[in-house]
Amino acid sequence: MKINKGLALTLLVGLGISAVASDSLINEAKKAGLKPIPKDKAALNKLIDNPKNKLTPEKIELGKKLYFDPRLSKSALISCNTCHNLAIGGDDNVPVATGHKWRHNPHHLNSPTVYNAVFNQRQFWDGRSPDLEDQATGPIQAPPEMDMHKEMAVKVVKSIPEYVEEFKKAYPNEKITIETIGKAIGAFERTLVTPSRYDDFLNGDEKALSKEEKEGLKTFIQVGCAGCHNGVGLGGSMQPFPVAKPYKYANVGDFKGDKNGMVKTPTLRNIAETAPYFHNGEVWSLEEAIKIMGETQLGKELSDKEVKSIATFLNSLTGKKPKIEYPILPNSTKDTPKPNLD
Repeated sequence: MKINKGLALTLLVGLGISAVASDSLINEAKKAGLKPIPKDKAALNKLIDNPKNKLTPEKIELGKKLYFDPRLSKSALISCNTCHNLAIGGDDNVPVATGHKWRHNPHHLNSPTVYNAVFNQRQFWDGRSPDLEDQATGPIQAPPEMDMHKEMAVKVVKSIPEYVEEFKKAYPNEKITIETIGKAIGAFERTLVTPSRYDDFLNGDEKALSKEEKEGLKTFIQVGCAGCHNGVGLGGSMQPFPVAKPYKYANVGDFKGDKNGMVKTPTLRNIAETAPYFHNGEVWSLEEAIKIMGETQLGKELSDKEVKSIATFLNSLTGKKPKIEYPILPNSTKDTPKPNLD
């Protein structure tokens, strides 16, 4: 078989240029503050662990059961998974968080995804919780959410012998309190990480992203999106909002951020699965959300080409979810508080 040496050389040169371009983009991404989920399991475990609540199989399994247990709500109908559904994007796909007696969040706040929330620097839209363990205790007690007094939540857990035994194994030197309930749930939530092709690319696999997705990543960096959406979580820090122009749907709800007007930057991981967008859930189109962010935060009117390119990249952030087997929960007893629908 006769080989066209000129054609072969052209192909080799082309492949070489492509590899150099990919390496250059990876370096550009890392210089912009973008970091992949570590490929190495030990490195990942170190990243997601909490020194104050070291991960163990016992804590994770107990936390999973509590995460799915609706008896931690006043009605015994609402669990953590109700608003942070692990079967979809880790949220509820409705504009406003809805809880006990079908009440909406009084500030018209949207439920953020629990997937990759471990990478957030702060939890809740106003950043009032430092970690997942502390955050997990909030919705249980909040009247518009699960509406369960902390004493009643503890009473539920203590009334179930299997839970008592599991707490002894997971937290042998601690009493069952709302804090230890939160610690167990937080331990489970720390495992909800979804690596994607984007991570493969930043970890060195130049073929993990298509040409169009690489162009989108480059556009994402060049227009300034990475200024806030960076780190492993592609978000999760506290940032001012709005910056350059008023948010066009600011009249929906009364949320203004923390006392300094800072708002937690949402993760962009799995963004294609977590509509509607923004803190008040007013935007259903990813392209519209990109346009608004350009105007509101960057002071730029992004072109249709730029918007499409960024959206193409963002779709590559849909990751592989951990396989979660729905737990069989322990039975209630005669001492377990009864559901209250009022």
